[in-house]
Amino acid sequence: MEPNQLRLSAAAHGHGGYDSDFSDEESGEKSLQKTKRIQDDALLIKPFQKAKQGSVVHRQFAAEECDREEARKRRFHLISMDAYERHKKFVHDYILYYGGKIEDFRRSGANDKTDLDVIRENHRFLWNEEDEADMNWEKRLAKKYYDKLFKEYCIADLSRYKENKFGFRWRHEKEVISGKGQFSCGNKHCDENEGLKSWEVNFGYVEHGEKRNALVKLRLCPECSHKLNFHHRRKEVKACKKRGTAAQSSKEPKKKKKKLSRSAKKKSKKKTHKDQVSSDDSDNSDKDSDNSSAEDGPSKADFWKGPLREADEKSREEEFEEYFQDLFL
Repeated sequence: MEPNQLRLSAAAHGHGGYDSDFSDEESGEKSLQKTKRIQDDALLIKPFQKAKQGSVVHRQFAAEECDREEARKRRFHLISMDAYERHKKFVHDYILYYGGKIEDFRRSGANDKTDLDVIRENHRFLWNEEDEADMNWEKRLAKKYYDKLFKEYCIADLSRYKENKFGFRWRHEKEVISGKGQFSCGNKHCDENEGLKSWEVNFGYVEHGEKRNALVKLRLCPECSHKLNFHHRRKEVKACKKRGTAAQSSKEPKKKKKKLSRSAKKKSKKKTHKDQVSSDDSDNSDKDSDNSSAEDGPSKADFWKGPLREADEKSREEEFEEYFQDLFL
């Protein structure tokens, strides 16, 4: 190419040869717009907002941000789990990292105790004031169970009666409702209902290393009574008869006979010593005396016939009914 043409191309590329009257105005407007935009961006920047990085961040910074985000996700995941699921996850992670077996983390239940085990260890057949001196929660639980038992009749275990060894315990609520031990045989393995007898036994037992005695009562059928008295006979409890009623019944006829004899003697004397007229007057006087005695109250002989009959007291409703009937007549 020629040198003139080269100059023209260079001038065209660098705008050296072509000038415009509006070029200064356009550049001034652009600079003003840029400054306004920078000012607006400065106003919109928040105080906690980080500056934008135009270049690629450092590898260590990127790794820290990634770990922080991962830890945040793990924390939210653990919070959403319950305590047992969280525990299982930690155990699983521990086994994966350190090795081992899941059986090594299982809790041994050899020393576990239920409420029933605590009651069996601290139960007493009879509680004394000395037993209630030092009470912990285990003894209080056993005492609370003891208070719910019914201690009128016992339930007996006669399986070792030939060795003269018996077991006795108090009845609970279900046995009292069903009548076990009172209306049926008190033997643990017997349900006989007929021919029951009441027995009183001096029960000797060893409890918590201490020997004790208790007088208990139980009802047994004839066969179980034979087992109870296999070595020696126990005391049988019988119902006491009322002596007062028998004595009263024996005294009543004697008194009646005495009164009859006295009245007969009086009548014979009156017949011998008085006329017919005087006898009529005496009869009238006797009637008047009988009426007066009936009005005064019952005679002494009436007291021995039985309890006095009380007058039937009217209820309040009956009194109101009679009152209203009289009003409406």
